This record gives sequence, C-alpha cells and structure tokens, in this order.
Amino acid sequence: MKHNLILRVIVKFLFPVIALFAFYVLFHGDYAPGGGFQAGVILGVAFIFYALIFGLVTTEQVIPPQLLRILASTGILIYISTGIVTMLLGGNFLDYDMLAESPVTGQHIGIMVIELGVGITVSAIMLMIFYAFASRGRS
Repeated sequence: MKHNLILRVIVKFLFPVIALFAFYVLFHGDYAPGGGFQAGVILGVAFIFYALIFGLVTTEQVIPPQLLRILASTGILIYISTGIVTMLLGGNFLDYDMLAESPVTGQHIGIMVIELGVGITVSAIMLMIFYAFASRGRS
C-alpha cells in the first residue's frame, strides 16, 4: 500500500479523529455508555488501521513493542494502585468514596482513574496481539 496516496491521506485524516473519539468515549464513560475497555479498543483499532495502510514496520517505529509492554503494565499498575490507595485511606479495595471528601467526587475520580488504566491496558494488549499475528513469517 506504499503507493496508494488516497488511502494514506484518508488515514492521516481519520487517525486523529478516531483517537479523539476514543478519548471522548473514555472520559464520557462516567456519564454514558462507554469507558476504558471500549476506548482502548477504539484507540487500538486506530493504530491497526494505520498499520494496514503504512505497514507494520512503520507502525512499530511509531509505537514499538517494548513501549506496548510498558503501557500494558502501567495500565494494570494504575488499576491496582487505585485499589491500594483506597485501602491505605481506610476503605476497602476500590472503595472510591475514600478518594475525596465527598463520596460523589470520590466515585468520579476513582472511576476515571480506573477507566484510564483499563483503556491503556486494552489498547496496548490489542496492538501486541496485532503485532504478533502481523509479524508471523517475518524473521
């Protein structure tokens, strides 16, 4: 697909739009359907779309597999750390009420942090799986 100018221009236009929609789903998931898992899938699909047009090598230069491992681990650490912080503040694991003076504010903060961790992990894992399948047969 290196010489298909139309597809390359379309991807360069759509990639930021898809990524922006992923962030909208992530940060709006507190009030409406959506959240970390859906946002992670959408962001992962944006990178897969990019890889299908520009090639796996170019995509691996943009977001290397080592970075994906770090991102997947970071997302899980965000999730676990939120639970540990709530326990250190005197609540149960993932008892978001402890994160702020107002229980409602604590719930919003906790859900957003958890969804961010889930979104990062899901997106990174999706790309890791895509890289694994796309690089088969490559030495």
